[in-house]
Amino acid sequence: MELSIIVANYRNPELLKVCLDSIKKCVTDVTYELIVADSATQEDTEMLMREDFGDLKFLPFKENVGFQAMVKKGIENSVGEYLLVLNGDIIVTENAVQQMLKFLKADASIGIIGPKLLNFNGTPQTSCFRFYKPWTIVYRRTFLGKFAFAKKHLDWFLMHDYDHKEPKEVDWLMGSALMFSKKAIEKVGLMDPQYFMYMEDVDWCRRFWEHGFKVVFFPFAQMHHYHGKGSAKGGVIKSLLFNKYTWIHIISGFKYFKKFLGKPLPIHN
Repeated sequence: MELSIIVANYRNPELLKVCLDSIKKCVTDVTYELIVADSATQEDTEMLMREDFGDLKFLPFKENVGFQAMVKKGIENSVGEYLLVLNGDIIVTENAVQQMLKFLKADASIGIIGPKLLNFNGTPQTSCFRFYKPWTIVYRRTFLGKFAFAKKHLDWFLMHDYDHKEPKEVDWLMGSALMFSKKAIEKVGLMDPQYFMYMEDVDWCRRFWEHGFKVVFFPFAQMHHYHGKGSAKGGVIKSLLFNKYTWIHIISGFKYFKKFLGKPLPIHN
């Protein structure tokens, strides 16, 4: 099997159906299997998979296990030489997967690649980044982000100095759409299970670099992403006081910096 496509879904059967339909429509001339890992599975999702996608591998979880656990289960149940991990809110476009696979197969030094992500109105989303510094989170989550010095740092973090038109080696990629080889995973390992959600993609990409693999943003392939931004709703104060996803993000950040404390950042072009 050339490719395993693993879709990680959480309580969104309507978007999941659109995602799976887009894969079946747009991924041609590639031998692939399609795997759905579903967290906190509900009856409507089970019905969707049973009635409309009974030919797929369906891996349900009773509890909300988080993104990395879904990806782990999908990889463990895959047979493809290459793997594509997608959020259930990704809509694949024509030839995007094929272009990514061709690019990845042509260069063994590349460990992981990600496409250009678009909002549903066609505007670009930021999906490649430089590595976090401790104050990055502070600037993104507090009023300090409104100051000029913080905006300058966040522009650097979000790679606003890059036009996103040509493939580029980057520090890390958003985990919503990632392609890699099984051989690379055998060396790098799976996502770190200490993260329930957030920062697992940062950690993973850093480990790819540490194992000698490149992390590449590939804008010639494009996919649509319904990015809910659940951790940023309601303003800074309300978010910090009441939004559990903000706190999950902050806790994951502490875990990340503790893990890599004193370790040099990978150097690349």
